[in-house]
Amino acid sequence: MYFDGKVVLVTGGTGSMGKTFVRRVLTGEMGVPKKLIVMSRDEGKQHNMRLSYLHKTVSTDEVVYNNFKNVLEFRIGDVRDYADVCASVKNADIVINAAALKQVPTCEYFPEQAIMTNCLGAYNISRAIREHDYPVHTVVGVSTDKACKPINAMGMSKALQERVFISANVSAPKTRFICVRYGNVLASRGSVIPLFHEQIKTGGPVTITDTRMTRFLLSLDQAVDTVFNALKYANAGEIFVPRAPAALMTDVAKCLIGERNIEVKVTGIRPGEKLHEIMISDEEAPYVEPRGDYFAIKSMLPELNGGTVDVRNSFLKKEFASTDTLLDLSGTMALLKKHQLLIDDSPGFTDDEMLR
Repeated sequence: MYFDGKVVLVTGGTGSMGKTFVRRVLTGEMGVPKKLIVMSRDEGKQHNMRLSYLHKTVSTDEVVYNNFKNVLEFRIGDVRDYADVCASVKNADIVINAAALKQVPTCEYFPEQAIMTNCLGAYNISRAIREHDYPVHTVVGVSTDKACKPINAMGMSKALQERVFISANVSAPKTRFICVRYGNVLASRGSVIPLFHEQIKTGGPVTITDTRMTRFLLSLDQAVDTVFNALKYANAGEIFVPRAPAALMTDVAKCLIGERNIEVKVTGIRPGEKLHEIMISDEEAPYVEPRGDYFAIKSMLPELNGGTVDVRNSFLKKEFASTDTLLDLSGTMALLKKHQLLIDDSPGFTDDEMLR
């Protein structure tokens, strides 16, 4: 089993994807790790996450505060800080870099902050491994469809994160650096569905930026599945992309509103926002190989692809865009129902859960 006896570090482990990754790893479905380290800079989120696991066993002070004796270990630290990164990475076998600034408007107004977290954070990880020769087996960079032909600061910084990790295979060849790239994660913190839920809960209106807008959609568990599959099957320098469905945001709103008398208001495209997302560009398409439910984008660096990429006989003939796998209204309804995101299907949602 992949994680058996391994030390696994997840940066940004208190985020939506990080928490789901931790939960899945602790089930043992991929093997039982020797240690699972959550590194983040928010002590409040770490404390709440720690208690959420303790409630399933026993909440004694001894268990709570003997942090470094537990399989699940929490570290306060920031990927922007090289010393913090070195302290956490040095004993890890596997590193999942889920630390990110991911809100498009936030990154538009504070692009330097996006650079420091999304770019410098990745650089600190690769630099620590290279300069100290840490025996890390694999690093996974968690990226986004917005990194593909980026037009906003968030996507640009994530695109550079991908390049930082991919090129690190050349400068630190003992470690396998790979990436995953996926679209909107259903019900993750700051995503559109919790926003729609809250707007419906308060009587509306539900806000749509543009009626033509489409987005790739996948669940938190599918995001983690993408990481797991990349760990098992990706070659050095590859980016794993799920073959995810997409939907019109107007259809998502219609499904969530249902029969309620709630207005839908068009507000206009936000700074840095695209109408449609692209998961694989035309330029990347010749480097794509099918891997089951995923696409693997081989590196464009000849040192990593072996110089054997035949662009004339590529599997993909064009870019992979959110308009390619567009669900109709009934398909969107089925997807939301499957993941229990229709408001009538999810009476157990608390305010806190809706805003994660």
